[in-house]
Parts: sequence; C-alpha cells; structure tokens
Amino acid sequence: MYTQAQSVQSSSKEITLTFKLSEKGKPSYTVFYKNNPVILESFLGIKLKDGSDLASNFTLTDSKTATFNETWQPVLGEQANIINHYNELTLFLKQLVTGKKMNIVFRVFDEGVAFRYDFPQQENLNYFIISDEISEFNLAGNHKVFWMPGDFDSNEYIYNETLFSDINTEKIDLNNGIGVKSISGKYVVQSPLMMKSASNLYLNIFEAAVVNYPVMHLNADVTNFKLTSQLVPNAIGDKAYLQTPCHSPWRTIMVSDDARDIVSSKMILNLNEPSKIDDTSWIKPMKYVGIWWEMHVGKATWDYAGSQNAQNTTAQDLKPSGKHGATTENTKKYIDFAAKNGFDGVLVEGWNTGWEDWFGNWKEEVFDFVTPYPDFNIGEVTAYANEKGVKMIMHHETSGSVANYERHLDRAFDHMKKFSYPAVKTGYVGKIIPRGEFHDGQTMVNHFNFVVKRAADYKLMVNSHESSRPTGFSRTYPNYIAAEAARGNEFSAWSSGNPPMHETILPFTRLLGGPMDYTPGIFEIKMSHYDGAKKEQVHTTLAKQLALYVTMYSPLQMAADLPENYEKYPDAFQFIKDVAADWDESKYLEAEPGDYLTIVRKAKGTENWFLGAITDENARKSVIALDFLPKGKKFKAVIYEDAKDADWQKNPKAYKIRTIEVNSKSKINLSLAAGGGTAISFSLINK
Repeated sequence: MYTQAQSVQSSSKEITLTFKLSEKGKPSYTVFYKNNPVILESFLGIKLKDGSDLASNFTLTDSKTATFNETWQPVLGEQANIINHYNELTLFLKQLVTGKKMNIVFRVFDEGVAFRYDFPQQENLNYFIISDEISEFNLAGNHKVFWMPGDFDSNEYIYNETLFSDINTEKIDLNNGIGVKSISGKYVVQSPLMMKSASNLYLNIFEAAVVNYPVMHLNADVTNFKLTSQLVPNAIGDKAYLQTPCHSPWRTIMVSDDARDIVSSKMILNLNEPSKIDDTSWIKPMKYVGIWWEMHVGKATWDYAGSQNAQNTTAQDLKPSGKHGATTENTKKYIDFAAKNGFDGVLVEGWNTGWEDWFGNWKEEVFDFVTPYPDFNIGEVTAYANEKGVKMIMHHETSGSVANYERHLDRAFDHMKKFSYPAVKTGYVGKIIPRGEFHDGQTMVNHFNFVVKRAADYKLMVNSHESSRPTGFSRTYPNYIAAEAARGNEFSAWSSGNPPMHETILPFTRLLGGPMDYTPGIFEIKMSHYDGAKKEQVHTTLAKQLALYVTMYSPLQMAADLPENYEKYPDAFQFIKDVAADWDESKYLEAEPGDYLTIVRKAKGTENWFLGAITDENARKSVIALDFLPKGKKFKAVIYEDAKDADWQKNPKAYKIRTIEVNSKSKINLSLAAGGGTAISFSLINK
C-alpha cells in the first residue's frame, strides 16, 4: 500500500516521474517515457554511521512544485546559448520517531530526470556521517550496457558492451596498461552508464554537481536488472562527512528514443551552479602542441638522466644522456612550430626535478613544482615564447601525493604567474597520499575542486589528468577548461590501446560531464615507426584522428603528434590548424553509441563550420544533408576522408582530400573505412 503519490512531467509531457511513500514510510519513485516504464519502483534513502537511517518511517509534511526556464551563456562551450528548462517537485519528509527532516528534490527535463537529497538545518541533525546511499535504479529489462568496472582509483578502462545480465568485472582483461587498480566488486560498474533497451530506448545513469561528496559507482543486481548507488569510501570506510544544511549531488537518468538527445544533452551542466567567476576574460580556448608524445613513444624521457624507469632510488649526481625531452633547445623548437602554425600554447612535461624516482613507491615528497632540471631554463623559455606570441602550459604531476601538492600549491601557482603560464595540466598517477584514500573518494573530490577554485584566484586554467570524472563543475568554475578522466589516446602508444568503438562511446558517457583532453591528432599510427619490434598502434585511421577534433569536444585541444610527423603530411595537418576549439552552435546529425557519431559545429564568432564523422571497427556509408548551412550562401567544403583502401589495421594512413562548392541544399556522401572517419571544413565563399 502506498500513500501520498505525486507526479511531475517534463515540459514535453513525454517523461513522467511519480513519487510515493510506502506504508512503512519508505520513499520511492518511478519514471515513464511516452507511457513506457523506464525505472520501475525504486527506493531512495541514506544510511548513517550511527546505525540510524534516512530511508524509512517518513511522513510527507509538505510538497511544492516549480517551473524554471532560462537561457545562459557558457564562457567556453559547444554552443553560445544553453537552455535550462525543467519542472521541479520537492518533497518535505520527516521521520515520525526521530523527527529528522530530509527533502527529496526532483527535476524533470525533456531528456531526463534528476533527484537529490536535501538535508535542512535542524536540531536533530547537525554533523553526520554517511555510511551508505541506497538510491535504486530498477530497470525495466535486460538492456545492452556499455560498462567499465567500478574501480575507485581509475576510469581509464575500455568499455565492455554486453547485456546487463552479463556484467562481470572478473571477466575483463586486466593487462590493460592501468597502473593503479582498485576494482571494488564483481558486479560494481562506473557511472555514467550508457544503455539501450530491446525496444530501442536509450538510457544513461550518471550524476551532476559532485561537491563535498564521493563519486557514485553502481552496484548491479544482474538477476533483477537493478542498480544501487555505491559511494566510494575514505581510508577508514566512511563515505561522506557532512553538516546541515547540505545536499547530495544530483542523480541523473537520461532517456530518449533518439540517441542524439542523450549525446547532445546539457542536463549535467544545467544541474550545476552558475559561474562563480565574475571576470572571465582570461579564460580562453587553447590549441597546443607539446613535449609529451615523444616520451610515450620512447624517443625521449621525462627524467634528466634518461633512464625512464621512474624508480631510480639511488639517483645521485645525475648525468644527462641526451634523451631528456624537456630541454630549453627542444622547447624552443616546439615554440617555433606552434608560432609557425598558429597554435596558442606549448606543454612541456619533465621540466622539473623528481622524475628519477616518482612512481610506484607511495613516496610523499617527489616534486616541488618549481625547481627545473639543469637543461631547462624557464626564464629563457618564457622570454622566447613571449617573443613568438606563444603561451606556455605548466605541468604538475603529483604522483598521487596530494598532501605534498597542496603544501606546495600556492608556491607552484606563484611560479606560474611569475613566468606567465596561463594554464596547468595536473596529473595524479599512482596511489593517493593521504594513504588509503581513493581517487574517487570525498577527500579527493574536494581536492580536485579546491585546485580549480584556488587556480581561479590566480586567474589560471586547469586541465586535470587521472582525476575523478567531471560532473559539470566547469559551469561553476569555467577555468576548469578540460580533464582527461577516461582512457585517452596515450594508451595506444604502449598498451593494448583503445578499440575503434572507444571514441564512439565517450561522448555518451565521459563527455556528458565536461570536456576531455583526449589528445587526438596522431598521424604516425603504428609504433613500429619508432621501434620495429613494437606491435602497438592507434586503433584508427589518420582521417579519424582529424574527425576527433570535432566529435571529442574540448576548448583545450592538443595536436599530440611530433612536429616532424605533421610536416610529412602538411595537407592533412591543415585541418588541425583550421579547426576551432570554441563554438557558437553544435548539431548532432547521426549517433549510435558504440557504432558511429557525426557532429557539425559552427566556430565561435565566424561563419565557418566543421564536421566530424567517426565509426567503429565497421566501415560505414551515409549521406549528410547540409541544411545546417545558412540559406542562400555558398561554402567551400574541404573533405578529409579515408582512401578507398584505408583500414585502421592494414592501411591506416591512406587518406584523400577533395574540395567542392556547397550550399544548404547540398548533400555529401560519407564513406568511412573500418576504424575510420571524415573531417570537413566549410568556409564561406564571399562573392
């Protein structure tokens, strides 16, 4: 028996959420899409460390509804204007025996549902510790799922495409290049979790605005097709330390019968607070090159002595071997290349002392973030970059020693300001210090957010690697310009790599929470180019590497390959030089998770459009109507596509380029090779 049922619908009337209290006072909800069940009866609640709970014995004291509709402008983004339109239902609950109060807030958008727990200030609940969150997502069937294991320390896995009933983390190949693994259970998976039902309904379960709270993984009941929230614990097993008034992050359920509605959704951003930075004039998109890929392919080393073993614990009186990448001379070459080709910045990794013994020993004091190696003159580099009109990008690898980084943070940021670095790439490779903490726990979530907030005080932009995955915090702090927080292109250099379907899934999962520094643009696809014995390779064609600049949104985009490799293919390199990193408009033309994706975007403040189309391991043909172009105008379309004999394994560098004149009534035939892609630039013809 249920009491006090209340419903709220999306503005489109296609999604209906119903809240109920059971006879025992347990809150529950259901979600329907076009009158079809999406989430069956699912219970909600919180367990506290003192043995009590906020999950039962509730009575409904009040409720209220509201409608919200705004259009806001992101500082950097996929579009100049974002619509934030939802209907809201708030339930005010009170426990009969304890008198404790908890509210549940639901928001229903046209593409999904969000809810969170709200803990108002009250006499009966002040400081409290969460031992578990028991938010349920009771699915309506045995859906196809794109999942990664629920690892508390890493989100750098490939996706497994199985039925829900076949989720099993013990079946995955762990020889995957991930340095620190903390898989939490046989049936625990990560969110965001992308799914597709047998009736072709697309679902996505994720979270938004994770602030002062651990990351939510999902415990899968593979028999009953049910998911339950699994919060990441801290070093002593607790989940979250809170004080009222406070609230949880938003739990989100996106649903549509059109995959494009999911992949284009701005729901996660909309559930975050507006920007807290008043003057955002210093936050700018950047295209960059850097001393980075040459270390991954074995041409150079991060450390000064050139050992690259990362655990040289006896390193004394280091002598250069000539293999160190981050030298003043080499950096100037990259600055010259950036200036010549119109890039904004140069990243330099391995510039600072400490790389001889930085990984694998849970060492606390590794880097000081200010002391350069003898062969890197930071003042000379800065002066040269300024002369050439190029910005330098700082690198702060922490080796997971967060305690050490926080102690040095202000000095490190002062150092950046002194030498005019506008942005920093942070890294968190290794086990976390404070010891026992996980990358996805409350402590680390607070750290990642703190670094971004502190950087804003210095007017610095942040690109975090090996961090917890973003959940829209870049709306609140738009200087959080990008993050890795997934399996990026680097894995292709020295591991089993990323299968061809990988980049067709990420926009449906990781990128919903914020831009990704995927580091595309690799032209020398096979690592045998550097060492004949190597079998590793990038699992795409060269043309697909170009398309990724459009399909993998980021206002911070790297041309990741070596300058000499771009100089061998100047015609293909032209697309990377031309493509924008900030956009007025984005249209998702074709989308199917795990299979294909076609996106076209209009560059900020221009009439130029750029299209990216990618496929998985299957070759694909399609016809694209150009009705997104303004009517009555002519455009030059430069098409970078796979050659007829291109194949990601057999012939990945085979591409062709053709130029045609088009208008809004034109159509273009796309022919994508296996693991391939197409990139197109459209520029207005002024006649």
